[in-house]
Amino acid sequence: MSDGSLSQDEIDALLQGTDNIDFDSGFQDVGGGLSDQDKSAFLGILQGVVESQSSNISMLTSQTIAISGPTLSIMPGDQLLGLLPDSVVEVKADFSGGLSGEHSSIMDTDFALKTAEMMLGQEGVELDEMALSTLSEAVSNISSPALTAIGNKINQTVTTEPPEAKRIPKAAISLPQGDQIVVAEYKVKVNGGTSKLFEIYSTDVVKQVTGGHSGGGAETSIMDTGDLDAMFGGGLGGNDVMGGQSGQPKMNGNGLSGLMGGGNPGLGSPSVQSVQFPNLQGQNISHEQGNIGLLMDVYMEMTVELGRTKKLIKDILGIGEGTIIELDKLAGEPVDILVNHKLIAKGEVVVIDENFGVRVTEIVSPMDRMNDMT
Repeated sequence: MSDGSLSQDEIDALLQGTDNIDFDSGFQDVGGGLSDQDKSAFLGILQGVVESQSSNISMLTSQTIAISGPTLSIMPGDQLLGLLPDSVVEVKADFSGGLSGEHSSIMDTDFALKTAEMMLGQEGVELDEMALSTLSEAVSNISSPALTAIGNKINQTVTTEPPEAKRIPKAAISLPQGDQIVVAEYKVKVNGGTSKLFEIYSTDVVKQVTGGHSGGGAETSIMDTGDLDAMFGGGLGGNDVMGGQSGQPKMNGNGLSGLMGGGNPGLGSPSVQSVQFPNLQGQNISHEQGNIGLLMDVYMEMTVELGRTKKLIKDILGIGEGTIIELDKLAGEPVDILVNHKLIAKGEVVVIDENFGVRVTEIVSPMDRMNDMT
């Protein structure tokens, strides 16, 4: 990783007008007005929440899903389009609070279908309105830890617009304005296969997070040497403060004496202030609660199962009117209540007017439900 300094070979190459310098930055590209320090700082934020992202999507799909990466690239929009299949699912969620700028996630349709099937608990899903709403919720849960981490970095609550998923040709992707965009590429492993998920940011968003110079988003105030002279009673000369890489002033003997109180008797005690730490509480709770509302009007199939049994084919072919089929349930034993063929509760059969109903007597524990799904 580069420490921000240039080697002599790199300086010579710049003087000769050479633009193919191989900086050891750890990124696939440079540009977009972002320094290596900016990109390192932003990449560190994203890499720090990958484990939480994997946990969130695993809980949502009831499957073990591993997200790795990401790798960070600065590239033109056309270069990104060359990496994508002809048809993709785009989940658009521009920043609405704490940051301003464009933000979206891109996945291929195969990965989108697989994710929707796992979340809905059924196979043969099509990318209809229900599946796309489900994918919006999935991406929201994946992005949530990163939004919280970014908010902690800039000490603000970061929110996005409600995610909106669309199946579109790649040429219709809404890319951030500018010559360069920031692309975070994740690898997602599930059921023995690996897919890619691309998260897109504008370079302006990254600058807002890192402060444009990897300073953590905080502005640094630099005093004029005249102000320092006034503060220390003329103890500093024009060459006593130099802008080094560390940003610390370099002082001569008189200036140091003034700082320590020996050269300026009128200098008072230093002002001591308490350190202001960022709020470490979850800052995206209201955002997540708002996103779950996207699924509230989605219909799901609920069935009540009286019992099951297994029969030989010859016995099944011999079934006729009046045949009695013995089930695996005992008389009076609770019946199973299933949602999308997944057991969620047990109950007893009742009669409501002229219709059958079921009274819930037991809710299946989350652990039992997880075991049933695996």
